[in-house]
Amino acid sequence: MGDKHDVIDSFLKEKLDGYIEETKTLCAQPSVSAKKEGMRECSALVVEILNRHGLAAQSYETAGNPVVVGHADGKSERTLLFYNHYDVQPAEPFELWTTPPFEPTIRDGALYARGADDDKGEFMARIAAVDAARAANGGELPCGVTFVVDGEEEIGSPSIAQFVKEHLNLLKSNAAIWEEGGIDPEGNPGTELGCRGVMGVELSVETLKTDAHSGMGGHFLPNAAWRLVRALVSLKGPDERILIPGFYDRALPPSPKDTELLEALPDTEAWIRETFGAKEFMSGLKGKQINHAVFNPTCNIEGITTGYQGEGIKTVIPARATAKLDFRLVPEQDPDDILDKLRAHLDHEGFGDVSLSVGDGAHIWPFKTSGDDPFIALAARTAEAVYERPYFLIPLIGGSTPVYAFAGPLGGIPVVFAGVNYSDNRAHAPDEHVRLVDFLNAARHIGRIVDGFADLP
Repeated sequence: MGDKHDVIDSFLKEKLDGYIEETKTLCAQPSVSAKKEGMRECSALVVEILNRHGLAAQSYETAGNPVVVGHADGKSERTLLFYNHYDVQPAEPFELWTTPPFEPTIRDGALYARGADDDKGEFMARIAAVDAARAANGGELPCGVTFVVDGEEEIGSPSIAQFVKEHLNLLKSNAAIWEEGGIDPEGNPGTELGCRGVMGVELSVETLKTDAHSGMGGHFLPNAAWRLVRALVSLKGPDERILIPGFYDRALPPSPKDTELLEALPDTEAWIRETFGAKEFMSGLKGKQINHAVFNPTCNIEGITTGYQGEGIKTVIPARATAKLDFRLVPEQDPDDILDKLRAHLDHEGFGDVSLSVGDGAHIWPFKTSGDDPFIALAARTAEAVYERPYFLIPLIGGSTPVYAFAGPLGGIPVVFAGVNYSDNRAHAPDEHVRLVDFLNAARHIGRIVDGFADLP
């Protein structure tokens, strides 16, 4: 096994510059799904890349942006699925980029561009890994490989669940490597075993036809801002507990194994304080209590829009007010169920006039896989060989991805997260980048997974 892994490493080191050049070409093509910018051009480029690297690729139409699927057979009938996406976040504010976001630039050992990390650099690292595994096995892949490259991940993947349902035979696989993954702030590799769901909503209320003079009507006209604030206050108590009846009914608590794994994770309190400038945490959380808190579902106010926010003062009574919220949901919670309970709560509390709409792309179910699966063990031992650091199993992460849309319909397949990330890639922010050493190590790790996957029980 060591000889094949040496071949994988030598192959990747020798050809790294070529893969980085391909990544630059891919990043130079804008593909901002939120603005429908360059989507078809980029999907065509992804098809071209997959074909060039020996995968039969095709672009499939959806209700939104195309999904690209590429497949290559291997010696084994077992198939490993990769999920990536070719869309990126908007690059604004442009003035905060050191170099233009769609003019990929290498400096200080890293590639800077929008999508360099999330998710074009990661996609190309996986292409490199598959090529290396093929080279280490006499030019033939040891297992089948299927790439699914989504065009709507950055807007919540509204089309992917239906796409999977319609193409189960095309996507049939035994395990999956999901987007993201990499190393923590201490340089340790690991994988998430689950992710929270999300249900995004907008609340809005209109109390008047038009804004009114606060001096003329402030003592008798209803204020939309106050009305909305009172509705928001009804959702969560000062102890941070969500007050919607039945909200926690289906929330799955951490198992004893989950608790053990959470306790084994590093204490990141100091890093979080430094990174975000937080002076204190909700409910007085400290140290590893922060790790365990991921099993607490949340109700977050993203923003409130109402009245006048310009310079100086404008004495008006706002006629309209809106607020965007997101609920992060733990395993077994259902976003449809939570939406119904939210509406019932508002009505019961006398806020029937507050309208409720589901946010675009923010309706994702939670997911969780078992840490005892042999595929998880393969990811762990190969990562420790590459990074020479302990491999952490993270029972649940706070974010949300459409992994649920694949894992369940495809028969409950195990999923790992392995990729190019480190703690300061600045994904979604100006100066997004991928370090070349992380690109290389991700490809080395994933190449080893591909090499060993066919031999799993």
